[in-house]
Amino acid sequence: MDRQPLTRASHPTPPRATAQDLDAPPLSRRRRAVAGVLAVAVVGAAALAGCSSEKSAESVASSAAAAVKQGASAAASAASALASAAGGAGSAIASAQAQASAAVSAASSAIAGIKGGLDAKGDITVGAVTTGSDGKPQAPLSITNHGQQSYRYAIQVNFTDESGKVLDAAAVTVQDVAPGQSAQATAHAHRDLSGTVKAEVANAVGY
Repeated sequence: MDRQPLTRASHPTPPRATAQDLDAPPLSRRRRAVAGVLAVAVVGAAALAGCSSEKSAESVASSAAAAVKQGASAAASAASALASAAGGAGSAIASAQAQASAAVSAASSAIAGIKGGLDAKGDITVGAVTTGSDGKPQAPLSITNHGQQSYRYAIQVNFTDESGKVLDAAAVTVQDVAPGQSAQATAHAHRDLSGTVKAEVANAVGY
């Protein structure tokens, strides 16, 4: 297979402050800055995952995991900055929303970066959420290959509350599963979640 020259992912240019920004209250400006941090984090995760078409299957799995890890780290940093800027109950809500949004974006980008994959949601079953040894929610996954050839799987699992609101997301990669065979895996949330937490398979591809 001919190798194509790699192109460097351009770095998003930070938005310039406008007169309206300068007149805005300090808290508003800080929130906008945090939103910028999240945007850069998500674009970075997408760029990392998007290179998968030039890599081997092993590199794809590694890129997916790295993208999610980067997105979670960026979300934590952004949430911390927002909490420092605002304070109080309002900042806690904004922080949780920021982390959930970044985690979902990172997981989605990692899955979308796999080229030529087949929809494999029908091969995945998710069990009840439990609390792991680290105190964070986790969900067991059962993967059954209903196809005619071996597949590796990339799976996006969303952690939600009782109403279906997404609280966190994780990407899970599973190595070769032979036709008619099953494998087990576990999806881990990136942070502590309170209340009743459920898990759902938002996306899955076999490749």
